[in-house]
Amino acid sequence: MPNATKFPNALVVITGAGRPSQLGETLAAHFAATGFSLALIGRTLDEAQARTAELTASPSGQRFTAHAADLASPAAAESVAAEVLLAHKTSRVHAVVCVAGGFGATGPLDEADPDAWHQQFAINVDTAFATTRAFLPALREAKGSLVYFGSASALPGGSPKGLAAYAAAKSGVLALMRTVALDEKAHGVRANAVAPTAIRTATNLADMGDKTFYVERESVADVVAFLVSPAARNITGQVITLA
Repeated sequence: MPNATKFPNALVVITGAGRPSQLGETLAAHFAATGFSLALIGRTLDEAQARTAELTASPSGQRFTAHAADLASPAAAESVAAEVLLAHKTSRVHAVVCVAGGFGATGPLDEADPDAWHQQFAINVDTAFATTRAFLPALREAKGSLVYFGSASALPGGSPKGLAAYAAAKSGVLALMRTVALDEKAHGVRANAVAPTAIRTATNLADMGDKTFYVERESVADVVAFLVSPAARNITGQVITLA
């Protein structure tokens, strides 16, 4: 991960960073420790503020700001993007990490709740689309990077059994990532994705117990940090599986 002295005022935006003991929290701590300024976007301002309060700034002028938005709404995403840039007094974003999303098992298709199906697309695909659209101008100016979250269940060889809505939504996220990588290459913006199996988070532990094999949050953070670093400057449109 690059040292902040090489990227003065470099800003990383992390969505879905509100709840404690989740991936967004670990990503924020990782980027903060490396010297980046951060804008954390959660569903509620109180949760996002709690996460920024946990971060420790270096003497390099880092800033940590908290924001709240329903990122499934393009209008809300545009509003919070403007708020982020104003708060950091910049027009450039080094990276946007689209963590916002969620898991849901909908069971066999003939038993699936249509509302649950639509919810999976709203919280996973719609949030990724609206966030990307809102921050693209700032990413283009910085020749920045996007990281999305797919799922192993949406990849060849993965098991979407009982997860039709979730796997289909995550497939949509991966298709969005590939499209952004192609469309934005001329603007110097890169887009990649990670596709983990279950990550060790408080929510997953509560739902699945401690007998499941989990990918550690710190391992995910290492991969995300690599994807937005200069070391990955020639990598775009790729999916990295974490299992």
